[in-house]
Amino acid sequence: MYKCWAFKGFRPTVIQQKIREYRYLFGSACPFTGDSFFMVYSHCDTITMNHYLAELSENFKDDYILLVCDNAAWHKAKSLIIPHNIELIHIPPYTPEMNPIEQIWDEIREKHFANIHFNSLRRVVDTMCIAVQSLTKSIIRSITFRIWMCQQLM
Repeated sequence: MYKCWAFKGFRPTVIQQKIREYRYLFGSACPFTGDSFFMVYSHCDTITMNHYLAELSENFKDDYILLVCDNAAWHKAKSLIIPHNIELIHIPPYTPEMNPIEQIWDEIREKHFANIHFNSLRRVVDTMCIAVQSLTKSIIRSITFRIWMCQQLM
């Protein structure tokens, strides 16, 4: 039961959502080139992460990818299959500011999801796709480039 303010003697009807559906945006971005790779999934688990890594690897098969990850269970699972051209780098716990992709998520939320009501999950996913497509290489570079991280890689 939800509570809300109402005039004395008036019993309001409050709509509540009983079914929750989610979609998850997996993403990677290169701070040097601005190249990026995003996929929308209905689940967030090791199986999904394996699929994402395989697709990322295939799309950038000529590159060696250092992928910064947080400590989510699906980033460290024993059954995780890491392709030959990808290496995972885990940031310390509780330090999302060290992961450049977090600033991409902030950009997407701020520019495309602030104070908006969606009537369907389809509209949320469509908006998410529009948001990702609006990220130019220069925007990605400006958001993700960290001098300290790039000095370590050079």
